[in-house]
Amino acid sequence: MPDQPHILVVDDDTRLRQLLRKYLTDNGYLVSTAADAAEARQQLAAMAFDLIVLDVMMPGENGIELTRSLRRDNPVPILLLTAMSETSDRITGLETGADDYLVKPFEPRELLLRISSILRRASRDAPPEPAVFRFGRFSFNPARGELLADGIPVHLTSAEAALLGLLTEAGTEGLSREDLAERSGNGANPRTVDVQVTRLRKKIEDDPRLPRYLQTVRGHGYVLWVDQ
Repeated sequence: MPDQPHILVVDDDTRLRQLLRKYLTDNGYLVSTAADAAEARQQLAAMAFDLIVLDVMMPGENGIELTRSLRRDNPVPILLLTAMSETSDRITGLETGADDYLVKPFEPRELLLRISSILRRASRDAPPEPAVFRFGRFSFNPARGELLADGIPVHLTSAEAALLGLLTEAGTEGLSREDLAERSGNGANPRTVDVQVTRLRKKIEDDPRLPRYLQTVRGHGYVLWVDQ
């Protein structure tokens, strides 16, 4: 399922790696595995993960070193696994940027609870996704001023992007030509708004003379009809 959290399990113990993959998969997670830090880096370069379950004691680059390196530019949550139970070892792991620390051997159920807790915290801390408005084959992100047609960028002038942003914000009530001119700034007037609407229709309408999305509201102004 597309909404399954994707977990990367990194451990040089083949048997444990396979057991964790099966157990986490059976409990609703999408799981990839790596036998060492080098393989983990290859996986991270190719895919985005929601969490890494990372063994500390690995040959070559160990889990502490990999965590420290990842924290320079990758915010992915990390749960460290280790046979070392000394308090100083746990502190070292957390100081390098790990989100939690689980000592081997552990109960599989505890691992699930730790993972669930980390993912909940990560979800709360994540910035909200910017609103994206879709109409037909187009999508518009007001925060970025970005218009895509079937995923391909469509060039917008700053005035056109501002106009689309105002219309998506207004919703089904639309805005008058005067309001659009005033809120657009840069000395815009109702006539320039009409010109910008005409140009936008050429970019987003199959037939600009019979617009489906950017419609005129007689006696009022304009409205942009979006799917969501």
